[in-house]
Amino acid sequence: MLSEQMKSIRSFDLKKSAESSLTESYAARRPLPAANWRTTTEEDEEKQQQAVQAGLGAHHLKKKRKRVNLKRGRVGERQEVTVSPLVEKYWFQRYKLFSRYDVGIRMDEEGWYSVTPEEIAIRHAEKCRGRTVIDCFAGVGGNAIQFARMCYYVVAIDIDPQKVALALHNAKIYGVEDCIDFISGDFFQLAPSLKADIVYISPPWGGPSYKNIQNFTLDLLKPKDGYSLFQVAQVITPNIIMFLPRNIDLNQVEELSWLSSPPLEIEIEKNYVDGNFKGITVYFGRFESDVSGLPSSLEDGSVSKG
Repeated sequence: MLSEQMKSIRSFDLKKSAESSLTESYAARRPLPAANWRTTTEEDEEKQQQAVQAGLGAHHLKKKRKRVNLKRGRVGERQEVTVSPLVEKYWFQRYKLFSRYDVGIRMDEEGWYSVTPEEIAIRHAEKCRGRTVIDCFAGVGGNAIQFARMCYYVVAIDIDPQKVALALHNAKIYGVEDCIDFISGDFFQLAPSLKADIVYISPPWGGPSYKNIQNFTLDLLKPKDGYSLFQVAQVITPNIIMFLPRNIDLNQVEELSWLSSPPLEIEIEKNYVDGNFKGITVYFGRFESDVSGLPSSLEDGSVSKG
């Protein structure tokens, strides 16, 4: 049975008017330069999808990778991108992952299905205005970029050097590479030497197959169970954000708040994109979206490290 504080679970659909005004006001503050690339038309994409559904069976898709053509701005100049069957559906959602995908965003296969949709990443960043953030499992940089674009200083950590290189490249696409300290290393080993206002945890969910689990428990998170992840994060700060699967066991999530004395404040938010339920964000500690000015830890332009 969830406690009273858990019963008020808010839904946040990034397609609705509230989100639209948020995104519009943000865009007005930080206008984006026009993209230099253009993609195939929506009609072309629809034909590609129809061809896959009508002419390619599952057996065929397993043996053959799908090739999709991207057009550059100049007529006749093309670039071919190979998309595996595993990530094909995510490719059709590429602008939901990175709005500036055509400017040169790069991802490995895991990045396609693990990066946080950009609109949700913006929402996470808006919730912790004016603070320093440690992104514990940065991957290809989706969240770190949005934190940095909103005037945060970010430490982005990933144990995979290739992902760190991709995240750095993608940060350059958004022009925020100077606001992020990229570290290739094990978060669990680095945690005792780090200090920041907020720890952001979006751990691997075990791949797309997580959706087949009816009740996703914290022990299924990678590379360690959710309890261990949370306790290590508490070494740095009591203010923790966790982005979790939509089928996560909420009773276990509530238990995490009781690992502190006194128990941490907790807020749970359901995140939607275009009406599709994408995940659950849990905020532990204090999060004020109307913080004015920068905290002392930002005045010298760096994150405090112990």
